[in-house]
Amino acid sequence: MTLYGVCGCCGALRPRYKRLVDNIFPEDSEDGLVKTNMEKLTFYALSAPEKLDRIGAYLSERLIRDVGRHRYGYVCIAMEALDQLLMACHCQSINLFVESFLKMVAKLLESEKPNLQILGTNSFVKFANIEEDTPSYHRSYDFFVSRFSEMCHSSHDELEIRTKIRMSGIKGLQGVVRKTVNDELQANIWDPQHMDKIVPSLLFNLQHAEEAESRSPSPLQATEKEKESPTELAERCLRELLGRAAYGNIKNAIKPVLIHLDNHSLWEPKTFAIRCFKIIMYSIQPQHSHLVIQQLLGHLDANSKSAATVRAGIVEVLSEAAVIAASGSVGPTVLEVFNTLLRQLRLSIDYELTGSYDCAIVSTKIIKEHEERMFQEAVIKTTGSFASTLPTYQRSEVMLFIMSKVPLPSLHHAIDAGKAGENRNRLTQIMLLKSLLQVSTGFQCSNMLTALPSSFLDRLLSAALMEDADLRLFVLEILISFIDRHGNRPKFSTISTINDISVLKLKVDKCSRQDTVFMKKHSQQLYRHIYLTSKEESNVQPHYEALYSMLALISIELANEEVVVDLIRLVLAVQEIAQINEDNLPVYNRCALYALGAAYLNLISQLTTVPAFCQHIHEVLETRQKEAPYLLPEDVFVEKPRLTKSLDHLVPEVFFRQSKISEVLGGSGYNSDRLSTPYIPQLTDEDRLSKRKSIGETISLQVEVESRNSPEKEERAPAEEITYETLKKAIVDSVAVEEQERERRRLVVEKFQKAPFEEIAAHCGARVSLCFWHLTHRLCSAVEMTPPPSPSGTITAAYGQPQNHSVPVYEMKFPDLCVY
Repeated sequence: MTLYGVCGCCGALRPRYKRLVDNIFPEDSEDGLVKTNMEKLTFYALSAPEKLDRIGAYLSERLIRDVGRHRYGYVCIAMEALDQLLMACHCQSINLFVESFLKMVAKLLESEKPNLQILGTNSFVKFANIEEDTPSYHRSYDFFVSRFSEMCHSSHDELEIRTKIRMSGIKGLQGVVRKTVNDELQANIWDPQHMDKIVPSLLFNLQHAEEAESRSPSPLQATEKEKESPTELAERCLRELLGRAAYGNIKNAIKPVLIHLDNHSLWEPKTFAIRCFKIIMYSIQPQHSHLVIQQLLGHLDANSKSAATVRAGIVEVLSEAAVIAASGSVGPTVLEVFNTLLRQLRLSIDYELTGSYDCAIVSTKIIKEHEERMFQEAVIKTTGSFASTLPTYQRSEVMLFIMSKVPLPSLHHAIDAGKAGENRNRLTQIMLLKSLLQVSTGFQCSNMLTALPSSFLDRLLSAALMEDADLRLFVLEILISFIDRHGNRPKFSTISTINDISVLKLKVDKCSRQDTVFMKKHSQQLYRHIYLTSKEESNVQPHYEALYSMLALISIELANEEVVVDLIRLVLAVQEIAQINEDNLPVYNRCALYALGAAYLNLISQLTTVPAFCQHIHEVLETRQKEAPYLLPEDVFVEKPRLTKSLDHLVPEVFFRQSKISEVLGGSGYNSDRLSTPYIPQLTDEDRLSKRKSIGETISLQVEVESRNSPEKEERAPAEEITYETLKKAIVDSVAVEEQERERRRLVVEKFQKAPFEEIAAHCGARVSLCFWHLTHRLCSAVEMTPPPSPSGTITAAYGQPQNHSVPVYEMKFPDLCVY
């Protein structure tokens, strides 16, 4: 004990490292660190690395004592000495020294003095920038993460001090990230317990930014003053953190962002949420973009019963993130993205119709219809944003997927019944077709067979037969977006009889082989639906404009000689609808059909450049201008249409004559026989499923009439006088019959090529069963009518005429095909 006391009192007997440490402190703390003595201490530490831990422990002891005595000048000197030793010593023994250093930093951070907190943070940041030669297996940064996060939320009364403390907290978190993120042996900073503190602290400082009008959008363009603000520093720190995130760490980094936005109700203004995710999407590695999208989709599902404004905010953020993700990846599960969006769309429609998110909480949550509509529009916009980032083949898959979700009254798809079911079906159909229109907008595909496969086109055209006018308009717009591959649609936005179409500067390419195959396969479908759509009484000006655009675009994009002929026949059939008026259409609809035909025939006559055809069209247009201007588009398709009260007394000269057009075009090489044949749409199953009177009823009546004119009844009819007109009519009728027979055969072949095997088997099985039933019935009748043989071997008929023996049924010989 005596020796220990002597050593403690006599300075010459103290250990050398303690004397060197004591010598760096001046008598007056204001004089600062004694640099010469500091150099001696540094040299000693480098010469004897094993003494580093003792130097650190002794410095730590002095610092703690000075803090307790409020001798803050000496505290600053001790930290400066520690910093210099850290920068100078990179030996294997530095780990033990670091423990003393971190202990001193923690002591400063625990102080209530802002200056000591800032001093400790600055020292930690310097330490974080040092690359250590050897890893540390037991070092923990939990305290520093918690303390720096707390400093980021400082609420000091003085603004300047509060700003400094928050900036120190952000710098400290940045230091922790730099120190640990790339070292697998260090504490895992990506653990949820750390991310749940770091990310909200950074977002808190981003959230409390002072919105200035002159704020630069990029950190590189920011002024020096802005670079010193907590907001800018937090943004740089967040970008650095996310830029270092690997594939498996994205989820832990994004989840705290979503929770922070939820807790602070930041989805509804959505400005801050969009800004956050723009930072995220531009900071992470591009190949990880789809992980962020999946996190947002999962969060949208989790908030499916939240307010519509919250869900709309999430969807808006999704839309912005999808555009940025285009340069990277939207992930392998593309259809899951659209499935989630469509599911949310249907849920929103249910909420709008029922008025509640859940039957049990009707009284606590009130749904506002306009907010749900806003959410639905946001989903539709987001669907288009996602689709615009996809390659062509994936967009085709997405369109097929969306179309498969549209409820349609078909042979294989049931729809909801009842009034509520009808409302739900209608809203669902409208929203899904809107989504499909968003996806198809800007879709470019050189092969129409690829762009419009049969499975897609059949369902899309089925929607064109619906009673709802909005649905039909959406279908037309979708078809137009597919067909218009050269951007000609805006040039046909208004219906007019322009004298010279060269002013439109149309982009016209020769019809490709793939387009020709497409039209041979699907042209009759398209014509039929155009014909039926034009007959609808609920059509308004946008419907006729869409029909005109569709006819014009088919003529430019997909037309060959045969297509031109069929389109002319179709338009003349539309003129006949207005002329005969079997459907009792209003005057406006009839005038609109006349005007539509005039505008299209004026266009096609100039495209075909046949002088006689152009002359006939021009003559009819001039006659209408003089006698019936209400049959021209310039008088019909205006804000206040100039119509007549009756169309019953129109002169023949105002109509386009099929015989004349057939004659003039036949002379130029077009198929005059086909031109002279009136267009009759085909009967399909869709007509039988339609709720309104359709062409199917008309055709079925025609079939019934023809069945009555059987050969037996024709025999009783008086002989018809054979004249030249009769022979001519017979030739024309035979051509029409041959055409119909050829079309029927084509449909049969196409059905066996396209229909599923199960459907063909069921159809053939039904026919075989029916034939077998008829055969059995006839055989049974024949057996019943056959009398038993007489004893003499002959039987006598009613008129006394002898008949031969009847052969028993079991001895009859039938062809093999008749035996079951």
